[in-house]
Amino acid sequence: MSDLTQAEVIKEQIAKTLKELSTPKKPLQRSRIWQDPQGFQYLAVWQNAALLRVLVRKFTATLPFSERRLKAQLDDAARSQKRNIEEGWKRSTTSEYLNFLGYAQGSLEEVKGDLRDAKTDGFLKSIAGSSLLSLGINLRELKGPNQIKGEPTDPSHPYHQPLSTLNGHTLTYEIFMELINKTDYLLRLLVQSLEKKLRKDQKGYRIEQERIKEKFRP
Repeated sequence: MSDLTQAEVIKEQIAKTLKELSTPKKPLQRSRIWQDPQGFQYLAVWQNAALLRVLVRKFTATLPFSERRLKAQLDDAARSQKRNIEEGWKRSTTSEYLNFLGYAQGSLEEVKGDLRDAKTDGFLKSIAGSSLLSLGINLRELKGPNQIKGEPTDPSHPYHQPLSTLNGHTLTYEIFMELINKTDYLLRLLVQSLEKKLRKDQKGYRIEQERIKEKFRP
């Protein structure tokens, strides 16, 4: 190998080393720092999702056997919209958390469509003015640490009593739409908040990348 070739190799190695040094490690984007592994239960959106799952089960129990496919689809979609919020909470990055919230939104929309079809087909009644309050369920109950936590069917939960005596035949299309629309709204707010955090993380990464490049620029 000639001296010239050796010099070129050394030069390339130096350039490669400088490039590696000038590339910052991409920061790990944590969805949230939590100490309570069940902390998602503090979220108002999860509380709504948990309540919706229970109400859907109450309703599907009233369906005739001929509608077993609708029952299975509704039960599964209601379970999925709740479970994806939980799984997203445990994911290590913001982008993963957002993906699971997207799945939750999709499942929520599936519940909405199936209930609309159930109304059209005469299995779910529509009563103008009916609401969750008429069932003794107030969505304005405070959520968060030292407030509501846990399943709505837990004895200590404020929704426990009305749910324990609730007859599925008293549920209406309007009651479901009230809960679904409010849950969808809270999901969109959470997504917007996490997207803002993700953009902030990405901006910080780009700034750090340019700073290190400037440091090693000849």
